[in-house]
Amino acid sequence: MKHPVDVHVGQRVRQRRWMIGMTQQQLANKVGIKFQQIQKYETGANRISASRLWDIADALEVPVAFFFEGIDEAVGEDAKVVGDMLMDKEALELVRAYYSMPETQRRRLFDLARVMGDVA
Repeated sequence: MKHPVDVHVGQRVRQRRWMIGMTQQQLANKVGIKFQQIQKYETGANRISASRLWDIADALEVPVAFFFEGIDEAVGEDAKVVGDMLMDKEALELVRAYYSMPETQRRRLFDLARVMGDVA
């Protein structure tokens, strides 16, 4: 059975990898493991050791603490929905595109989405 912390950390690895446009193979090469192991980490099927998490954080250019952000909320049902959404390739591409926009455009798009959500 997958431990919720392992699932959360794996989701954060995948999220960051997608945000910077890195493939599983590229991350695996930087860390010195096979891409299948990255797949297992990202799904929470395998736990990430402390030293391996350190290497992954270095490769993804984030502090180790990044992988634990939001962990307290990860036990609730709402967090499961958000976590599932972040496992979706299309959702991650949308988030990556959103953050690649200049701040003013992001704000306008956010406001538009909020208005459209209120109408729905």
